[in-house]
Amino acid sequence: MPVGVLQVRLRLPGPRTLKEKRSVVAPVLARARREFNVSAAELDSLDDPKSAVLGFACLSNARRHTDEVLMKLLDTLQGSRDYYIEGHNLSIL
Repeated sequence: MPVGVLQVRLRLPGPRTLKEKRSVVAPVLARARREFNVSAAELDSLDDPKSAVLGFACLSNARRHTDEVLMKLLDTLQGSRDYYIEGHNLSIL
């Protein structure tokens, strides 16, 4: 049973406070959970209002499906104006 893990590093040009950062990051995580049925969390850069590291996990019975879900999620994340993606890492375990 393959487990897919996607880690995404975001640069947030707008927020100046952690509260403003949360108003950008929380909807991203909620949308990922709702639309893609993945586990989602902020993993790193918790005290930096200008960056975020988000993690997403997907469990499926088919490797191809796991990869497709996470790639579609990454494509969706790339369409935002609130942040830009500095890098990502996709692993299928």
